[in-house]
Amino acid sequence: MLITLKNILPKSLKFDAVGALDIEVAGLTFDSRTVDRGFCFFAIKGTQVDGHQFISTAVDKGASVIVCEQMPVEISPKTTYIKVEDASYALGLMASAFYGNPSEKLRLVGVTGTNGKTTTATLLYKMAGLLGHKSGLLSTVVNYIGDNEVPATHTTPDQIQLNALLARMVAEGCEYCFMEVSSHSVVQNRIA
Repeated sequence: MLITLKNILPKSLKFDAVGALDIEVAGLTFDSRTVDRGFCFFAIKGTQVDGHQFISTAVDKGASVIVCEQMPVEISPKTTYIKVEDASYALGLMASAFYGNPSEKLRLVGVTGTNGKTTTATLLYKMAGLLGHKSGLLSTVVNYIGDNEVPATHTTPDQIQLNALLARMVAEGCEYCFMEVSSHSVVQNRIA
């Protein structure tokens, strides 16, 4: 899937750019180990590791776009750099646009709290199905797109996984998505 960078940069996102905005993007990642040619790499500051340390690795592996909070000292002329205030927030917005804004095409129900998230989200998913509404489920235990099981990796998937799953739900004709929302995912902008 190829999409032009300017088509996934929302008007609401404030940014400074160095390089072309009409460059094609083949995929999104915040993990430099998964960068492929034409990917957009998001340099996210985590609690343990700062993604800015891996910008040069991402460029060497073929990243066509770097989204960062601080411009690197060395700028590659083959790469477009997008400087934003919060790279994690930008990832949420851009991942949504990359996958066709799937959250706008579903009725989303998020379940948060200390206990009972999995049970509540699963019961809602099952009830919607019994009422004839094709739905998706995102939970700690398992994810479902309609009746098809998809392995779960986190309580709340990262922004890229989340939007990819939501896009699959839309493509499969789901009306609803019921999902567990951890407080950790809210802090990390994973549901933005």
